[in-house]
This record gives sequence, structure tokens and C-alpha cells, in this order.
Amino acid sequence: MIQASNIHKTFGTLEVLKGVDLHIKTSEVVSVVGASGAGKTTLLQILGTLDAPDKKPICELMINGTKVNNLKDKDLAMFRNEHIGFIFQFHQLLPEFTALENVCIPAYIKKTSKQEAEGRAKELLDYLGLSHRIHHKPNALSGGEQQRVAVARALINNPSIVFADEPSGNLDSEGADNLHKLFFDLRDQFGQTFVIVTHNEELANMADRKLVMVDGKIVDEDK
Repeated sequence: MIQASNIHKTFGTLEVLKGVDLHIKTSEVVSVVGASGAGKTTLLQILGTLDAPDKKPICELMINGTKVNNLKDKDLAMFRNEHIGFIFQFHQLLPEFTALENVCIPAYIKKTSKQEAEGRAKELLDYLGLSHRIHHKPNALSGGEQQRVAVARALINNPSIVFADEPSGNLDSEGADNLHKLFFDLRDQFGQTFVIVTHNEELANMADRKLVMVDGKIVDEDK
């Protein structure tokens, strides 16, 4: 699913990633942990193609057999839209749109018809227990409901892999527990691969594999 080798990232004189190598299998749930500043979010952004690794030294990032760090910007944006979903700590829903409209946005970018996009969005929102909230805007939803809308948005294009950055960081303990269980239910139901950056020890330990980052490198793997 993901094969990354020798990933470096430098901002000015600060070297944030120092030659990361990793392999993630299809339908695997992998957590990435470490202290603040270890490079977790930077790694996630590069794996998710939101940022690019340094060109030197030579590195490689393969996702689903495609060498994504060789793609041109337009092709990369298309690949990201079709193959990758994102869930962030701050749900980043558009406040002027309803839950249904927010979920449909990636499908519209993919040029999916309105009928097909809305049908798929309603299925996801129903699966996530939000069928009665589809016409509500984000400010009328609880924090847990907003995050589930964000999960539906991440899944609308049936991505092979979902990247999540502190997805339960703004939820209470019950909401966090429900979201964590949901990730594994989604993996079992739809076969998605999840890579989750988290400070939540319970979620990290639930994963099939836990990667520990220290000072820009992966130093340990559990399981």
C-alpha cells in the first residue's frame, strides 16, 4: 500500500525528517506516536501528498504502486482526490454548507454527478448514525457529530487509505472512544488502510502496529 524510503524534510536550517523508511500494508491500521516536534505531522503530510519531501538526498514514496513524488501537480491532485482521505483534529467543515454538502465536496471535485454523490453521502451519514442530521450546518452539530461528518467526507470517494491527524484531540472521552472504534469498524467493513497520528495512548495501542518517532526518525515498532 505505502512504501516510503529515505524521506527527508528540511525547513530552512531545521531538519524535521531525517531519512524515514516505512512500509504499510493494505487494510492495516497504523498509529504514529512521539513527542511534540518529533516530525509526526510532517511525515503524515508527506505520506498524504499534501507536502513534498526534500529532493535531495534521493527518496521514494510509492502509494498503490504509483511513485507519487514523480507526479506533476495536476496529476498529484487527481491522485490524492481519488485515493486518499483525510481526517484532521479540527474537522475543517465549511460552515455555510450542510453536513450533506460538506461530505459531497470531494465527490464533486472528482466530477461525480450530484445524484450519485448525494446517494453515497447519505449512505455514509446513515452508517455513521447521522441520517437525521444531514441538513444541519456544522454550528448545529456537536463536536462528535462534526467529526463523523468529516469521516464521511474522507470516505466519499472510496479512498484506499485514510490519514488522520489527532482525530480525537477535540472530543470528550466518550466521543473519542466511539471514533476509535469506528476506525476499526470502517477498516473491517470497507477495507480501508488507516495511518493515525495521535497522542491518545489507548488509540495508539489499539492499532495493528505502532510506530514511535523521535527526532525525525522512526525508532521503534510495536506489534
